[in-house]
This record gives sequence, structure tokens and C-alpha cells, in this order.
Amino acid sequence: MSAASEFSFKVGTRLEGRHGRTGIISTPHGDIATPAFIPVGTKATVKAVLPETMKEMGSQALLANAYHLYLQPGPDIVDEAGGVAAFMNWHGPTFTDSGGFQVMSLGVGFKKVLAMEAVGVRSDDVIAEGKQRLAHVDDDGVTFRSHLDGSTHRFTPEVSMGIQHQLGADVMMAFDELTTLMNTRGYQEESLERTRLWAERCLDEHERLTAARPHRPYQALFGVIQGAQYEDLRRKACRDLENLRGGAGTGFDGYGIGGALEKRNLGTIVGWCCDELPEGKPRHLLGISEPEDIFTAVENGADTFDCVNPSRVARNAALYTDEGRFNINTARFKRDFTPIDETCDCYTCVNYTRAYIHHLFKAKEMLAATLCTIHNERFTVRLVDRVRESIDGGYFDEYRTEFLGRWRGRIKAPGL
Repeated sequence: MSAASEFSFKVGTRLEGRHGRTGIISTPHGDIATPAFIPVGTKATVKAVLPETMKEMGSQALLANAYHLYLQPGPDIVDEAGGVAAFMNWHGPTFTDSGGFQVMSLGVGFKKVLAMEAVGVRSDDVIAEGKQRLAHVDDDGVTFRSHLDGSTHRFTPEVSMGIQHQLGADVMMAFDELTTLMNTRGYQEESLERTRLWAERCLDEHERLTAARPHRPYQALFGVIQGAQYEDLRRKACRDLENLRGGAGTGFDGYGIGGALEKRNLGTIVGWCCDELPEGKPRHLLGISEPEDIFTAVENGADTFDCVNPSRVARNAALYTDEGRFNINTARFKRDFTPIDETCDCYTCVNYTRAYIHHLFKAKEMLAATLCTIHNERFTVRLVDRVRESIDGGYFDEYRTEFLGRWRGRIKAPGL
């Protein structure tokens, strides 16, 4: 039987008086120095970029999506290939999410994101305008229709664990119910208990599958914390998950902080969770990567985090620099023969100009998405690397003030 000892976390330097820290997550496929940004390869690929390129730009791990890989090509095919890392020729650690976010968000028509501001009426039947509900939750699981062909499927905690074990990632997430900020307090409470019961079933099934698949390396399981904007629910969720054990005595290897929340409350909510969570286990924040959010998340205790944003905005011509974000497809860059960012060491900045990339977008060439994604992913990975170095070096506050002063002030680099 594969052993839980194949996965571990060691705390390094701590931010004085705060939950932020550096550390090392050890997995069967390599170590991850934290804090770390985990780029999202939804369908076993970061869109438009080779896995080898992701490694060259400093990515330590990639996250794939259980929902999408379940629908296409199917977890059995990924399992036969030797797991998602072997399937995509990625030589490093991998994460998978449980599929819960996509089942819920696609199921109510919100696609990539749920409402992140607590505005409007409270409703437990929230759905995007003009959309038809495709997911229905009950105490046993979720029945949903595929966004690809309309076919009906059902996820339960056991099904999600089975899919993720077949996908073979080093870190998996327990199946949870994702609520929105529109849901009532009463529904948030019901959902939290449902997620707790599902988490217990995930632990049981995780133990069973780990024993049944001794030929595979150990896969760590993270419990996912919900509770929206409510302090008491977030703290309760943390305590409940920490105390859960499977039938064979297995607890969670780490924790994912999920759910809808307002951006202005991000640090507060992460802080509440880290007040309650054990110091010796890693904490993954699901779905953030904007520079302001990175500093806030790390300071308040997030060890790893993922987001599709760097690649998604890149495909729409938006590029990150230390001095802010800009769109490369505007007319001012037509004759600009400088790199995207002269301080960046990515392949794109070393070899190509703004004028060329501007041309690629205007010509609707696929290479535009590749070059811009390489830059944005490298920018985000490098930023988090520098944040980690600033914690170890004892100058986190100074670095945050200096970086965000430029980013928020939008002090433009030459030509912006």
C-alpha cells in the first residue's frame, strides 16, 4: 500500500505576528517551495503552452480539473496512461480539484466565476440571467448535465474520489458544495453540514482506494473549507474538517480554502481559517492570482494558490508588468519594437517585440496566445518566487509596499 509518508510539509520562515510563512511540500513527484503559484492546466494542458515550457518558466506544479477530464477524455484513459502527469508529459507535482466548482458554476450558468460581491437579493435559487439550471444538489451528491452535450451525470463524494484517484494527482480536493454570496444564511448552514458529511465520505473512500491501488504513489487529500463571508461558519468548517477521520483513522493531509467571497474580505477570511487550521499542514487557496490578492493571501497564511487568470487574460491580449496591466492589441504598440517588459526573463520578452505580438493579435494568429501566456504565467510565478524570497530575507513588508506602489499607481513603463 502506498504510504502517507510520501507526502509531507515542513514550515520554514514565518512572518512575525502573522500566519504567512515559507515551507516545503514534499510529494512523490517532487518538492514545492512555498508560497507557490500553481498554474491551471484545466484539461491536462495550460492553454496554448507546452508542459515543457511551463517547467522552463519555473512552474513547480500544475492543477488539472476533475470535471473536465471526467467528461473528456475520461479518467480511465488518464489512469491507463499512468496518471495526469505522465499523460501530459509533465515531470513534477500535480493537483486536481474535485469537480465541485465546475458542477456548480457551470450548472447555474456563471461559467468561470460566481458573483464575488454580496450585492442584490438573497436567493437560494441563484442562476445566471437567461440561463437554465443544469445542476441539482441533494444530500447524497449532485446531478448535472454536461455543458458539452447535455448528457446527464452524477457526482457523489465517492465518484469524485474515484475520478481523482484515476487522474493520479499528488494533491486532491475533497468533494464540496460551492455556494454563492447570494445564498441565504440558512442555506449556507445547511450546505456546510452537507459538505462536512461529504468530506467524511471522501476520507473513507480515499482510504479504500489507496489500499486498493498499491501500485500508484500516495495521493494527498485536502479538505475544502466553505462558509462564504461568515466568520463563525468558516471557523466551524475548519474545526470540523480538522477533527474528521476516516474509518481507518486517516485525516486530511492539508486544506483548501474555497467558496465565494468578496475580494476586500479575502485576507480576513484566510486569516480566520488559518487561526483554526493546524500549523503543520499546507493550505491551498482556490482561485486567486492578481498581484494584490497574492500578497494578501500569503500574508494571511496561504501556502499555495491557483487561478486560470494569467492565461485567460493573455488570450485576450492583456499583459502583466510590475507597473500594471495593459492591452497589447491597441494602436500605440503597432511600431513599438521593445519587449513586453525589459526586466522580464521569459522566452517572449527575450525574443519578441510588442509590435510583433500586436501584429499577431490583429492577424488572429494562434501564436499570439502562446507568447502572451508564456509572459503572464512567468510574471506570476516570478512574482511569487520574489514574495517567498522576501519572507526568507526578512523584507516582505518593504517588498509589498514597493511593488504594490508601482502596480496600483500604474506608473507606466516606457511606451505604456
